[in-house]
Amino acid sequence: MAARGHVQDPNDRRLRPIYDYLDNGNNKMAIQQADKLLKKHKDLHCAKVLKAIGLQRTGKQDEAFTLAQEVAVLEPTDDNSLQALTILYREMHRPELVTKLYEAAVRKVPTSEEYHSHLFMAYARVGEYKKMQQAGMALYKIVPKNPYYFWSVMSLVMQAISAQDEKLSQTMFLPLAERMVEKMVKEEKIEAEAEVQLYFMILERLGKYVEALEVVQGPLGEKLTSELQSRENKCMMLYRRLERWAECNALSCKLLLKNPDDWQFYILYFDSLFYLIDQSWAPPQEGAHSAEGEVHASTAQAISFMEDRIVTEEAKESKHLRGPYLARLELIRRLRERSCPEAQQLGEPLELMFQFFVKFGDKPCCITDLEIFLDLFTPDQHVQFINRLMEAVPLGAPGEDGVALPGDTRALQRHLCVTQLSRSLGQQHALNTEGKLGLIKELKAHYRHGLQFGDQNMLWQCLGLLEEGLSHSSSNAQFNFPYPLYIYMFPISSWRHLILNFKEYLLTRYAESLGQFAAASQSCNFSLRFFHSNQKDTSEYIIQAYKYGAFEKIPEFIAFRNRLNHSLHFAQARTERMLLDLFLEADTSSPLEESVKSMSLCPEEDDIPWDSLRDNRDLTVLVSWNPKDRQLNEEHKQHSLEDDTLWLRLRSLTLRLIGCVSALTHPPTSRNSEKTTENGVAAKPSSLQSLLSQLENTLNQATQFTEKQLQYPFVGPVPSRLAQALSSGCCQCQLSSLQLPLHLQELETAGLDESTELQTQISNLFKSLAVQLQDMLEKCKGDLLEVKDDQSKPQQFLLENLVYFVETVCIVLWVSNYCGSVLRPLKSSLQKKKKKKKEVSTVTPPVLSAYQEFSSSLQSLLNQALEHIKSQEISLTALKLGALSLEGQTQSEVRTFTKTAMDKVQSSYLRSLQEIGELLKKRADTLKSLKI
Repeated sequence: MAARGHVQDPNDRRLRPIYDYLDNGNNKMAIQQADKLLKKHKDLHCAKVLKAIGLQRTGKQDEAFTLAQEVAVLEPTDDNSLQALTILYREMHRPELVTKLYEAAVRKVPTSEEYHSHLFMAYARVGEYKKMQQAGMALYKIVPKNPYYFWSVMSLVMQAISAQDEKLSQTMFLPLAERMVEKMVKEEKIEAEAEVQLYFMILERLGKYVEALEVVQGPLGEKLTSELQSRENKCMMLYRRLERWAECNALSCKLLLKNPDDWQFYILYFDSLFYLIDQSWAPPQEGAHSAEGEVHASTAQAISFMEDRIVTEEAKESKHLRGPYLARLELIRRLRERSCPEAQQLGEPLELMFQFFVKFGDKPCCITDLEIFLDLFTPDQHVQFINRLMEAVPLGAPGEDGVALPGDTRALQRHLCVTQLSRSLGQQHALNTEGKLGLIKELKAHYRHGLQFGDQNMLWQCLGLLEEGLSHSSSNAQFNFPYPLYIYMFPISSWRHLILNFKEYLLTRYAESLGQFAAASQSCNFSLRFFHSNQKDTSEYIIQAYKYGAFEKIPEFIAFRNRLNHSLHFAQARTERMLLDLFLEADTSSPLEESVKSMSLCPEEDDIPWDSLRDNRDLTVLVSWNPKDRQLNEEHKQHSLEDDTLWLRLRSLTLRLIGCVSALTHPPTSRNSEKTTENGVAAKPSSLQSLLSQLENTLNQATQFTEKQLQYPFVGPVPSRLAQALSSGCCQCQLSSLQLPLHLQELETAGLDESTELQTQISNLFKSLAVQLQDMLEKCKGDLLEVKDDQSKPQQFLLENLVYFVETVCIVLWVSNYCGSVLRPLKSSLQKKKKKKKEVSTVTPPVLSAYQEFSSSLQSLLNQALEHIKSQEISLTALKLGALSLEGQTQSEVRTFTKTAMDKVQSSYLRSLQEIGELLKKRADTLKSLKI
């Protein structure tokens, strides 16, 4: 194989056109070229695999897999075939087949470093840690290089991390990994920083902090150079774990002298200080205070240390650091919490915070710095503090509207900071209605005045530079991350797809519930694409981490992958996507059974990991300047999680029940046929009954939950669709309809002659269902944009109710279709009996009459719904929102923007009505199939 590097393999030249076609996306030509080549060279395995790749990419997965297996069973060892098969299996999402491929290659060529390396990476993709350990050692025996040895060690660590039994990890896997590294240490074979990091990780997981500290402080610790202060940070962490507060205090002192702006070391300094004070620690009479030097163990020393830092900062002419000033406030807080009178020696918080504002008030970070110390004020100091700050804000003379405005960006930032602090102290909430409206007017004037300080041309230039950078390096994070932020500054619709990922969670919540089915489908696809690519991407990250020795990152990657796999939003997006597909396509473009089958939906199996679901939302991403009592708290977060989980459970159970209904649909069979058990139909009632029982219980929980009515803060989580769904009546109506198949199965078993009571029960269910659907439709009626006294009020809940009505109609039609498939042969059998006995009785069994009446009422309901949608479309189209009164808005520019927003709402409602109407028309066309 080495010799082939100098002389090109003729097969490479023959395969080159196929590679080119595949690279250019011309899969059909690649298949044709492969066929031509295979006619001349039947044993050219790689050509077969390349053809299989072409077939895979054109949607012919079964053919591709068959062709690939023909080559795989031959256990090829040429690079071209192995690499092509690897690519194919990855595209098929079958990474486990790659391991078999290289296992065979290693058996045939046992001394190949390349094949052993590929085998190890193949195991890494599927998480076979034990086999990775074995493959790593086998590779090290062939080629004794340190990286291969430590691949094996890291695989042992991963076995420990993934083991269900913690005792097994602590007594077998980690000690074995420790001994393997110690062997290399004794032989003085440790070469790289990554190997020391791995040794440290093992000792840390074993809880051997003393030994870990010795490693960091010893000769091996000298290799820890890739991160700034890596040794110091590790020592500090270990001192904390070992509760060596004296060393922790001394080390934090030393580090603060080097970098007085590092906040983490101030926190460690204060923590260790008060631990030492509580323990009445005293320095030894002889020798150093600690291994790290002098220790501060009294409040006097701490105050002196802080004052020294402040004096050093004050001596500077410019570029003051914020850390020492904030640390002084933090020390005051801690001393006050402990009722220490020494807190007064550091000064009055109001005056100190005013001085801080004078120095740093023109920096955006000033508000976040000061906000955490507002609790140092007494309530009667709030107004005094804000008034003092306003004195330090250089504003111009008040204009005609009485508003004083800043003259430059520094003054603007100071005013913004004071306004935010005022809100955080609750002063804005304390205003009466007139005062709040006056404040709004003032802030709007400040906003419009501030626009003059932004150079729009500069923004365009920044955007152009980012565009140029992305054209040269589309994957560069430094170009990608700022790009959407600049996009937000420009209302250009053609760029929306670039920032869609930021809004997927919100879109999937609102788009479907407001009838924007196309947008909801697209949003779900974006979300699912991200989650599905997670598995493949993290596998590649793990492999790269092994290659470059970033062992400490491997557990992080795996934890990240697991977190995404168990994401609540992932389960939501997947469930809603399947429901959307069924509502939009099932029994219109393809039968319900085929739609369910294509999703690989198994009603009996619940694939959502309820016990390990992770809420990955960052509910603090939107900054709030509200007072603490008006901010998001843990109760709100827990309530939101429970809300979303209950809604997901309802939707998941509904989806699985639809799957059950599709499985029940079957060709008519004789009443007493034994085949009903064989074809799986008889086995379904148990799962159907179980799921119905779960749905009923979940509905009861949901009803109790919505009665709590916890109000979220304005900048808080988005409520789920649960409350509105329950209010619309759709959940109860869907449950009633899904109970029908159980009764129909009983009727199918009993027959029409001996089931009078059962028929009456089913007839009542049909009537009840018709009434519930009518009630649901009544809740949809009303104007989406209600106009009163020349004012417009949107009533989006009517649109949500209409969506729930349409979803319920879809489910009712599927159930009715099954009912028809049961009743049709029963009616036919009854007619045959009458003919044989020559009866002239015209009495129709009640269940058949009820079903026919129900079918008619469904037709009437759908007609009413379509008429209502049409009337709303006409009403909205005729509505001239621009002519409505815009009270309180005098500026023409503001009126223009408001009218634009109103026009967007109007067009959005029209689009929703159009999509709902089209879906309802499709469903109305399927009513013909219900006739019996």
